[in-house]
Amino acid sequence: MTTQNAINWPEKYLPGTGDNFVSNEVIVKGVTAARVWPFLTDTATWESYYDNVADISFPGGGGPALHDGADFSFGTFGFPPLDAHVVEFQEPADGVPGRLSWTARQDGTPAERLDVLHAWLVEDLPGGRVRILTQETQLGEPAAALAEERPNPMLNGHQAWLDGLIRAARR
Repeated sequence: MTTQNAINWPEKYLPGTGDNFVSNEVIVKGVTAARVWPFLTDTATWESYYDNVADISFPGGGGPALHDGADFSFGTFGFPPLDAHVVEFQEPADGVPGRLSWTARQDGTPAERLDVLHAWLVEDLPGGRVRILTQETQLGEPAAALAEERPNPMLNGHQAWLDGLIRAARR
């Protein structure tokens, strides 16, 4: 039996304790974690395969590649650019899953304030398969409003990101 890895969650963002949580996963054959990883961590590629992201910048310099401790900003889901900070970064290796997570925030009034943790896990599975899991916990009134929308824009948006990521890795 193969055990699949899980996201590492800081207590503040533990799934089911915030205002919105989504989980999306794909398992596909013919692609490796090493092939997927550059498309996930190089923000210069994001807009080529995912249309729900814009205005990516690195206000303190650096980029476009993410790394542990990187600060960047990006717009998504109609929000103005969110201030993001990479809190976990582990490249995939033999028997070790790739892990990437960032916090993203929007300040303002309570009706505008948003605080999220978006996490990714990319791992090779037996039989030439790769598993990509992305999960996000959101805190704040905008998150609670998103959670009530049907169809769920976060669930659908993250699935589009996964699907685009796989297409880009297969090119």
